[in-house]
Amino acid sequence: MSATADPADKSNPAHRLGFEKDQIIQELGYDDDTDQELREGIEELTGTDLVDEDYDDVADAVLLWHRDDDGDLTDALVDALEYLAEGGLIWLLTPKTGRDGHIEASDIADAARTAGLSQTSSIAVAKDWAATRLATKAATKGGKR
Repeated sequence: MSATADPADKSNPAHRLGFEKDQIIQELGYDDDTDQELREGIEELTGTDLVDEDYDDVADAVLLWHRDDDGDLTDALVDALEYLAEGGLIWLLTPKTGRDGHIEASDIADAARTAGLSQTSSIAVAKDWAATRLATKAATKGGKR
């Protein structure tokens, strides 16, 4: 088996996030409870390591793990925009309903709107985590071409 991800291999949960080879993904909010299989799947799919909050260049997308007790979600989203490339996306990962740290969908929508982002979709991406796709205005306009 090749070390390169096979685009037809849908068993990799990272495929659902739409990441592509050679993209730089900045990961914020990493902790002991993050989903290792998803993280490894993203690295396999992109062929690059996830970069952390110390990365000081432009990232193609941000993977933001956020729990209810992690502080203000709006602030976290604004911080996530700092090094995001124009047209880039933020994937907000929050604990699923019934899990410790769950964040209500209405709170996510409010925080995204306040941060200047558009919520475009939500998916179950891991056993304990839901993912919400948040787009900048440039990404939203770019998708309508």
